[in-house]
Amino acid sequence: MALEIRVPSFGESITESTVARWLRENGSWVEKGEPVVTLDTEKASSDVEAPASGVLKVLAAEGADVAIGAVIAEIDETAGRPA
Repeated sequence: MALEIRVPSFGESITESTVARWLRENGSWVEKGEPVVTLDTEKASSDVEAPASGVLKVLAAEGADVAIGAVIAEIDETAGRPA
């Protein structure tokens, strides 16, 4: 089962964010707690960490405007760690 990475809430007045930069490539192995994407709002930039270890599947392209709570990536926890 894939674990979703969602756009976090940045505060009451913020309704969307922009995917500024993926810090890890689609299909790469990520470790729990590792920053995987940078999101920009009109007020600040923030890195989002992987909620689990596994293979990253990117769902939102760099430069895309995404709503708070939107799913921007998934992590396949069942995938085997590459050798």
